[in-house]
Amino acid sequence: MKVTGLLGGMTSESSAEYYKLINKLAREKMGGNHSAKSVMVSVDFGEVEPLMEQGKWDMVLDILSRASENVEKGGADFLVICTNTIHKFAEKIGDRINIPVLNIIDVTAEEIRNKGFKKVGLLGTRFTMEEDFYKARLEKKHGIEAIIPSPDERKTIHSVIMKELSVGIINPDSREEYLKIIKNLAADGAQGVILGCTEIPLLVSDKDTDIPLFDTTLLHAKAAVNFAL
Repeated sequence: MKVTGLLGGMTSESSAEYYKLINKLAREKMGGNHSAKSVMVSVDFGEVEPLMEQGKWDMVLDILSRASENVEKGGADFLVICTNTIHKFAEKIGDRINIPVLNIIDVTAEEIRNKGFKKVGLLGTRFTMEEDFYKARLEKKHGIEAIIPSPDERKTIHSVIMKELSVGIINPDSREEYLKIIKNLAADGAQGVILGCTEIPLLVSDKDTDIPLFDTTLLHAKAAVNFAL
């Protein structure tokens, strides 16, 4: 079994979910008391998040690159970046280390293509929704069109992630807001919706809607276990 390297802390809520999912899936595949071999280095989101909001991305990249180097030094055979937004730096981080990076966008795209979908909605932080790194990779590499919510809806999504989900607050009213947004994306032609922030699956899931949802946390964790084995 390969050693899974986890770059965590973005946020601690989703990083804990990654750890639980990866070990649960590894046990299901191998049986008995088996678990995944892993090493995690976690950053302090309280230091990183203000830099993101201020657009100081060079500083963010430096912090996360150094953390990724420490994951490798800890004995990891490959890297799982436990956040969607920081995949804007996946290739640059990959250039700083000597182990492969398991890209969450590619993993998600594979599942979308398996469903035969060509057009999906994308939820996430405002960086993930509004910048090109996620949508462009989906389209150019995988032939998948991603549409995003309206400006006001994007503000709501981002605020819930940063002020609620990142600190473990699960608000039923926010769930209803998200479900309305998901329905609007479906009305705009989305065949399914990417939960493109690793905290969002803590709030909404397939049981909440008839619209197919792509849980990027779960998909990434499954891919990590498969790669490790």
